[in-house]
Amino acid sequence: MITSKVYYAVKPFLPWCVRIALRRSWAHLKRGTSAAVWPIDEKAGASPPGWPGWPEGKRFALVLTHDVEGRAGLGRVEMLMRLEREYGFVSSFNFVPEGEYRVPDSLRQTLEEAGFEVGVHGLQHDGRLYSSKKRFAANATRIREYLQRWNVSGFRSPLMQHRLAWLHELHVEYDASTFDTDPFEPQSDGVGTVFPFWVPTIDGGGYVELPYTLPQDFTLFVLLREQDINIWKRKIDWIAAHGGMALINTHPDYMSFGETTRSKDAYPASRYEEFLRYVRNEYASALWAARPIDVARYYRETTTPASRNTRRKVCMLAYTIYDTDNRVRRYAETLAKRGDKVDVIALARRDDPPHASSAHGVSLDRIQRRELNERHKWAYALRLFRFLVASSLFLTRQHHRERYDVIHVHNVPDFLVFAAWYPKLTGAKLILDIHDIVPELFAAKFGTKGGRCYARILKLIEKLSAGFVDHVIISNDLWYETLTARSVQKEKASVFLNHVDPDVFYRRRRSRNDGRFIILFPGTFQWHQGLDIAIRAFAHVKYRVPNAEFHLYGGGGGSDAALHLAELADQLRLNGAVRFFAGVPLERIADIMADADLGVVPKRADSFGNEAYSTKIMEFMSQGVPVVASRTKIDSFYFDDTLLRFFPSGDDQAMAEAMLEVIENQELRNQLIANGYEYVAKHGWDSKKRTYLELIDSLSVERFS
Repeated sequence: MITSKVYYAVKPFLPWCVRIALRRSWAHLKRGTSAAVWPIDEKAGASPPGWPGWPEGKRFALVLTHDVEGRAGLGRVEMLMRLEREYGFVSSFNFVPEGEYRVPDSLRQTLEEAGFEVGVHGLQHDGRLYSSKKRFAANATRIREYLQRWNVSGFRSPLMQHRLAWLHELHVEYDASTFDTDPFEPQSDGVGTVFPFWVPTIDGGGYVELPYTLPQDFTLFVLLREQDINIWKRKIDWIAAHGGMALINTHPDYMSFGETTRSKDAYPASRYEEFLRYVRNEYASALWAARPIDVARYYRETTTPASRNTRRKVCMLAYTIYDTDNRVRRYAETLAKRGDKVDVIALARRDDPPHASSAHGVSLDRIQRRELNERHKWAYALRLFRFLVASSLFLTRQHHRERYDVIHVHNVPDFLVFAAWYPKLTGAKLILDIHDIVPELFAAKFGTKGGRCYARILKLIEKLSAGFVDHVIISNDLWYETLTARSVQKEKASVFLNHVDPDVFYRRRRSRNDGRFIILFPGTFQWHQGLDIAIRAFAHVKYRVPNAEFHLYGGGGGSDAALHLAELADQLRLNGAVRFFAGVPLERIADIMADADLGVVPKRADSFGNEAYSTKIMEFMSQGVPVVASRTKIDSFYFDDTLLRFFPSGDDQAMAEAMLEVIENQELRNQLIANGYEYVAKHGWDSKKRTYLELIDSLSVERFS
């Protein structure tokens, strides 16, 4: 957006020939660096979730639009209209209400009587519509007057500028100011789709966005000086194959209809005629030829509010391994499933490729490798700081290209929100998602006391980070009370538990039948998890259940954590019955859980774990696995004795007795399994995701009052 503002600020002072020369030079450079995404961005061809298809089973839609910039273009409107009618098409003409010309009422009437559409093209063609909210609000009032006076419902910003969150002020049915991919525009952030999408308000209203998906004539014939329409042909063939919307935007200002005198930058109108002929001959029976208003109304009528793809642009930033982080993945994939564009910036494991990848509609960039030997606080802090710097640089570049609506930052650390300084400066909204409260986590992780100087510093950082963002998500109700008392304003905070995602943790069939009894723990091996307690308890269980095995999946907690636990198992002579496995992706851990016989959550109640919500409890429940858990403050808050078998925290003998009771009492096992299924159905992510989507939408809508 800053580049766009600079360009349009100096534009009035530059002669036309200078402006064109500069843009041609820039276009030449961009063409070389953008070959992977222009004229075709393969990702843009993906059908939105729940897409109903086009009317009467047509393969794709063709939408013809024209922007009339000046007097020369106005004089060619009727010639262009007659040309399109000759080939059996109608289109939309967008006029500038207060530009260098005035639109005769008779011309608008002629177009409408012939079945064409009229739209409003900004207010003035000067590139300053979005220069400030105050200016836009004033212009919006006058634009609404023209929309009402002309009795039209569509809008397109001059010069393809766009701030979709502001356009609700116009009360239009559709906007057409964006594009799937166009690196040659000064504001070059494409929406990455060749389908219409919905731009919602927070009260259930909104408008349809119609991106242009074929390169503009000005780009092809004036900037790039193409001499044929091969790029148009190639792109429309690709759109037809993907069932999208081929929306073209041309300018009669740059067309020559055989006039004896013409601008040196005009191109023969015969090229546009060749395009119409090609489309009619190749796709006459396969396309739905529609005006923009037809597409917008068809979209509204055939897609329910819940199924409309919104195409928000959201970036997730997290110092985590994305593949194994249920919380981050759940948010990202929920957004992607409704059609939003979601990018994730995260860590890489040693065997992960460092370059970008994509899965489930989410683009992932791994910018730093994760080291697991985090026993020393200053080494850990250094890695966090390195990630802050790297992510700040990466996010700045990404946002300059994409212009995100929302940056969703996940702690730890809290100060990672400051990596989003540039997006915040340019209008993006920020969320801080507090997975863990850092001062308490830091004390538990490194054995320090909360009164130490650096603990106070961490609380200050927590407060500053919360103040920097627009909303704070807190991962449980107990921490909500703690944080709103010391760092976070209640009016901008909400609670989102680590709800189980039914798309990942759906009910699976058990595939193992080998006579073993598998007790399972998945997660980090940190001290507050109480795994040493669980291993001591398992030693008691093993005497009564000889076929039992204790499987631990995960890691972390320092490079020696697994080694110390393994040494403890050897000391207790468990002879390989305790087995350690590396962390695995969520889908794989769900399969592993489904084949387990008992899940354990042995956290210490006298540490950070006392208030750290255990995601794995609901995950076990979703797979029909009964759970034995220590009676911590947080788990007692959300669960009761009908859902899991509690034992006093820190007591390995009591834990063993609880495990044996669940193992040997089939009636109790069946009751816990049935109650767990019921609890998950009531409290899973499906019950909460609408609230999250509404939060994203509310942050993405600008307030003008």
